[in-house]
Amino acid sequence: MRDPRSLFELNADVSVPPGLPLVAGLTGSADAGGAVAQTTEYLRETLDTTVVATFDIDELLDYRARRPIILFEGDHLSDYTPPRLALELARDELGRPFLLLTGFEPDFRWEQFSAAVLLLVDEFQVSSTTWVNSIPMPVPHTRPIRVTVSGNREELIETMSVWRPTTQVPSNALHLIEYRLVELGHPTTGFVLLIPHYLADAEYPSAAVAALEAISAATGRIFPTDALREQGREFLGRIDEQVGENGELAKLVGTLEERHDAYMEGTTLRSPLTDEDGELPSADEIAAELEKFLAFRRSRDDEPPRSG
Repeated sequence: MRDPRSLFELNADVSVPPGLPLVAGLTGSADAGGAVAQTTEYLRETLDTTVVATFDIDELLDYRARRPIILFEGDHLSDYTPPRLALELARDELGRPFLLLTGFEPDFRWEQFSAAVLLLVDEFQVSSTTWVNSIPMPVPHTRPIRVTVSGNREELIETMSVWRPTTQVPSNALHLIEYRLVELGHPTTGFVLLIPHYLADAEYPSAAVAALEAISAATGRIFPTDALREQGREFLGRIDEQVGENGELAKLVGTLEERHDAYMEGTTLRSPLTDEDGELPSADEIAAELEKFLAFRRSRDDEPPRSG
């Protein structure tokens, strides 16, 4: 295998603090509901990010299988945006840093790419690695999006994973990276969102919200989701309207609800994002807690330094 370092170029102008969590989401594999694409795009658009390392596109991408888009204007070509695969330093809504790996899933050199990511994990002393994926499942849109959890963080598996099959599945590049990291004993979590199969080809905003909630549970990082939640409410409103006008569709959703509820009946599973009653905190409660946190931070920052 070639030197993994030949696959990426580090940005010498960026200093990465040791011990940060790594969050990863790559497009190109199964992405039901557009969960990965929406989540990674939303993070990069809403958070402050700085490129840490860029990967060699020509070594990893099959251009003929996934042709980049070029803009043709009347009589000339005016814009070309090449695909990207990069590691970035990002900051969450509270300004806390983490590493973010996004872009296309490599078509080639999976072993070398995995070795390159493991090298970066070691070099930056990454504290944990979390990645997201999504698959279509016979579940209703009227119930919360559930997840299957893999990796070696038992507390997340026990509290969040609702479906734990033993089966062979087509792998993706992040599966291989998780496999290698677990072999090394590195704290690793893979979240697979279970998306209603009849919405698998749609851009489903609630899928991105569920992905961000899962990432928060694994990393402790907080992300702005108000815009996505509003888009999700509007999207589900349109779906409910269509279901209400179509008897066959309403019957299908009702059957899925019965099966879902029967499967979940008696489970003690509780999301770490909810309270003891299983309720999500309101926006006002979150705002109040955030204000208390920021007030505490400000008071700490105003304290005079202690003498040695």
